[in-house]
Amino acid sequence: MLRVTKLTDYATVVLTVLAARPGDVLSAADLAETAGLETPTVSKLLKPLAQAGLVTSLRGARGGYRLSRDAGEITLIEIVEAMEGPLAMTECSQHDSHCGIADQCGVRANWRLINDVVGDALRGVTLAQMLKPPSSSSDVKRRPIALRVATS
Repeated sequence: MLRVTKLTDYATVVLTVLAARPGDVLSAADLAETAGLETPTVSKLLKPLAQAGLVTSLRGARGGYRLSRDAGEITLIEIVEAMEGPLAMTECSQHDSHCGIADQCGVRANWRLINDVVGDALRGVTLAQMLKPPSSSSDVKRRPIALRVATS
């Protein structure tokens, strides 16, 4: 099963808390309480999110964290890559693959294509869109994904 890690999931939750309060500066403890997470977990998340430029940390008595830019400008691919590194569905879908059979592999090109489709899907969803999930599955706007797998 393919899934993002718990930390990436939690990072998205923490970022939606910040997105719901644009401009506010929240401490790690405030974020943890609002998100329903432990403070040490939130503190652990904030470091890579700050390094990726998704949050800004402010020091001092009224210090804390806020989004670095508007939630509509932050995409899910940025969150995933901040927490997990570059998107790679398989070892061979990375451009600097260390797979021993990459040169003669017949499925490598298809895995790269699939990797690109997943990346494009994550680029198409913003943090602002994650704030309010659809009320029902019929509200989800699905868009077709053109994917052609090599046959020879």
